[in-house]
Amino acid sequence: MPKIRAASVADHRAQQRAALVAAAGELLREGDASAVTFAAVAARTGLARNSVYKYFADRRELLAEVVRAATPRWTARIRAEMASADTPEDRVAAYVRAQLVLVRDGEHRIAQALAGDRDAAVLREGAAQAHAEILEPLVTALAELGDDAPRRTAQLLQGFVNAATTAVESGDDFTAVTERAVRLTTAAVSALAQPPPPGTS
Repeated sequence: MPKIRAASVADHRAQQRAALVAAAGELLREGDASAVTFAAVAARTGLARNSVYKYFADRRELLAEVVRAATPRWTARIRAEMASADTPEDRVAAYVRAQLVLVRDGEHRIAQALAGDRDAAVLREGAAQAHAEILEPLVTALAELGDDAPRRTAQLLQGFVNAATTAVESGDDFTAVTERAVRLTTAAVSALAQPPPPGTS
């Protein structure tokens, strides 16, 4: 019985912690990072403000956990889209579309809101890790295409996605921007597959 009770307490604690992280993520998607306070998160989850300190030492720890929790979700959605594509070229296109769908659905607002936050410096390491994990499926697809520097290429192609993200968030037409970004990205990949002109390296 004591073991069962201990497990129940641990499960309850994990559920409460997850609820706090989810609430912080919702606040980020709805506004900016300044909206994420222990008082606001507590109100959204029905806990007393002081109870939040049982799960997170400070606001920075809570925000870092939001990034850690979001990254697998983003990566899973990107990988799922890429897995349904038949060829490496199609997987590159799927990578671009999947990221922009995340932007359209508001997921990118978490990263956007955190970028200008007073605690952003503390979150950079987690954000860098998130970026690396999201980029990995694209690196794999490029390697399958025979790219001799797939990570470098992936980082450059991500520039198209970043520019498209800015356009979508500025109110440009989602479908038009997405299809243009896909065309630019796949054209760049196709160009890399061609032999370089004589006298170039």
